[in-house]
Amino acid sequence: MNLKTIILTLAGVAISACCGLSLSAQEKPNIIFIMADDLGYSDLGCYGGEIQTPVLDSLAQEGLRYSQFYNTGRCWISRTALMTGFYPQQHASRPGPPSYTRIIPHYLKPNGYRAYHSGKWHIRPGFKSSVGEGLFDRSYDTADQDRFHTPKNAKLDDKIFVPDTSDGNYYETISQVDYALDFLNEHEEAHSDKPFFLYLAFIAPHFPLHALPEDIAKYKDTYTVGWDKIREARWER
Repeated sequence: MNLKTIILTLAGVAISACCGLSLSAQEKPNIIFIMADDLGYSDLGCYGGEIQTPVLDSLAQEGLRYSQFYNTGRCWISRTALMTGFYPQQHASRPGPPSYTRIIPHYLKPNGYRAYHSGKWHIRPGFKSSVGEGLFDRSYDTADQDRFHTPKNAKLDDKIFVPDTSDGNYYETISQVDYALDFLNEHEEAHSDKPFFLYLAFIAPHFPLHALPEDIAKYKDTYTVGWDKIREARWER
């Protein structure tokens, strides 16, 4: 991408974002939110984890690292707080979104942005990853959150979509990235004069923990020492 891109890597973190945003033509960076579902704070290598995460580590080394945050302890309220900028309590007891509530694309699109979503949605109450309503320009919504290898409930641009898993090598995390890249390549080809917002929201590592066989084999013996030893080693790192 030619334009400056801001990447926020989020691990179950709720933050305020873009509320009341007003940008001039010279202040319109591309924005990417990457969210890992229910990831522990110290699971990433850059925060002491024993799992190798070199790409995320490089982002942490070259960009902004958060040193404190509030974790809501559940996925959908973390997502709601992230995308609205409001405390989850302001939404949890309501049958629909409060009239004053907007999510990030509501603020960015009037500023000339195109908006894309790939991955899990599960923001409630009342908000939908809807292309038809003009919220996103493209969306791959993995509504089936319990199958990493054989999803049956996905939506592509609001239409029911069943991915082809016939070769036995399908993995939802990779598919979510592939669709995100497709959207960004399409943006570069047809809308490069406009900034973009991409919300890349993984299902992993939210349960069930479905990993690729080679990753399971790689860490087969790592955790046999027990969680207390793992915790101590992470703390030291």
